[in-house]
Amino acid sequence: MSKQSYRVCLCFRRRFKMAVAQAPEDVKNLFEMYSENGLMNVDGLHKFLVEYQKEDETTTDDAQKIIDGSTHLPKNGLHVEAFFRHLFSDTNSPQVSLGVHHDMNAPLSHYFIFTGHNSYLTGNQLNSDCSDVPIINALKRGVRVIELDIWPNSEKDDVHVLHGGTLTAPVTLLKCLSSIKEYAFVSSDFPVVITLEDHLTPDLQAKAANMITETLGDILFTPGSEVFKEFPSPETLKKRIIISTKPPKDYTEAKEDKDKENDLKSDKADDEVATKKAEPHENKPKQKKAPEYKRLIAIHAGKPKGGLDECLEVDPEKVRRLSLSELELEKAAETHGKQIVRFTQRNMLRVYPKGIRVDSSNYNPMIAWLHGAQMVAFNMQGCDKHLWLMHGMFKANGQCGYVKKPDFLLNTNEIFDPEVKHSEKTILKVTVYLGEGWYYDFDHTHFDPYSPPDFYVKVGIAGVPADKQMTKSKIVEDSWVPSWNQEFEFHLTMPQLALLRIEVHEYDMSEKDDFAGQTCLPVSEIRSGIRAVPLMDKKGDKYNNVKLLMRFEFTNPS
Repeated sequence: MSKQSYRVCLCFRRRFKMAVAQAPEDVKNLFEMYSENGLMNVDGLHKFLVEYQKEDETTTDDAQKIIDGSTHLPKNGLHVEAFFRHLFSDTNSPQVSLGVHHDMNAPLSHYFIFTGHNSYLTGNQLNSDCSDVPIINALKRGVRVIELDIWPNSEKDDVHVLHGGTLTAPVTLLKCLSSIKEYAFVSSDFPVVITLEDHLTPDLQAKAANMITETLGDILFTPGSEVFKEFPSPETLKKRIIISTKPPKDYTEAKEDKDKENDLKSDKADDEVATKKAEPHENKPKQKKAPEYKRLIAIHAGKPKGGLDECLEVDPEKVRRLSLSELELEKAAETHGKQIVRFTQRNMLRVYPKGIRVDSSNYNPMIAWLHGAQMVAFNMQGCDKHLWLMHGMFKANGQCGYVKKPDFLLNTNEIFDPEVKHSEKTILKVTVYLGEGWYYDFDHTHFDPYSPPDFYVKVGIAGVPADKQMTKSKIVEDSWVPSWNQEFEFHLTMPQLALLRIEVHEYDMSEKDDFAGQTCLPVSEIRSGIRAVPLMDKKGDKYNNVKLLMRFEFTNPS
């Protein structure tokens, strides 16, 4: 062993000895319960995993592999330090590791889909650069819906992607398509949807159609002239890319609409305000619509004329996508909650940020999910708390970008009413024991230049209004390895939509408290028992060492 490797190993052992010295009584008592003469053998470990950790399918061979993987001697069992190290290891994840385990053979409308908004922007909505880099980053994270705003370039002979009516610098459509093709399936085999906000003339629509077909090739799903009565399933569309936009009208229709409404809108149903003023199409009577372009559209978008009743009408002969802003959804939910749920059982609903979010911030996604909206479009380049919820939701189902909606949102016989308060279904007890890793991932003066940090934990639930709650632990002063040993209890009416929020902050008496890590977990996939919970930075990237030791217990209401 080299001197450097020896130092790393020695540092690692010292780090764990420091944590073991603060091991909670629960851990010490469990070790005593399942060990003999200071050693937990394979049978004792197996019994602990099955009885206490509720890992029913774990075998003695699995337990033996844990012992064999320990760096501590002896090899015929675990002593308390090795047992504690196992509890704090990455293999002791708080989330079930079943991979993709939801039924993926239902129509696309039966899933929440990881969806981006203005996916090409590197920063704010007004003057940041447009690039394929944020598209690549989103696809790597598992995003399955990419939005592109397509406009004519200044010479009107090519197609650019940019945020219209702003100072954002454009990127070419071809570059975006090439990157989508290269990175579409690096994180998931399930389909990628490209939603197009179309501001093109017919000749450029034809050019865009050629770009799309030539660049994407065989992975492009083209329905031809078929109009779906029901959307295909994610399973049947594996490794395929789908186009969704408003079908182009021929210019006779467009002229009639202009005469009637005196306002020809852009080909997107998403009427984003404040920062987007769509340029009118340069309609010339001799031009024809682009049939090649229309045939590429698999998910037809559009907002019918009339009010909410017309927008939410369900057509048994065809399915479509409707787009509403976050404010439009909130207003519609007040009077048409059940209608929205009924609509989303067969059709797609896309919700997007209100136009005044020029800082690329996001909104609370829960109201959209509660009403069955599949495409809750988020600005992925930010780092706000609502984006943490989005990351948490799509940690479910193997992080494949598709999460099956709860059965109550899909029941056509009894349409779910989001306004009705439901009875308590389960109680989640969360114990926060201790944390460690900041000493290795942060500069030692990051939190306080003169003393160790003063950490506290916030634990709560994001979900339906009845379940929403946030609690706070005590502050542990002057410690890089804080020990809280506090239990929190959450009574849940809809655990299927609940997310467990965990944040760590460092108390600062004179300034704003410092951020020290966060994570968000789907309650439906949390494993019972004592678990090592890795924390993420503000952008959702995992720290190398920072984690919490926590216990999760589910009980039935009395």
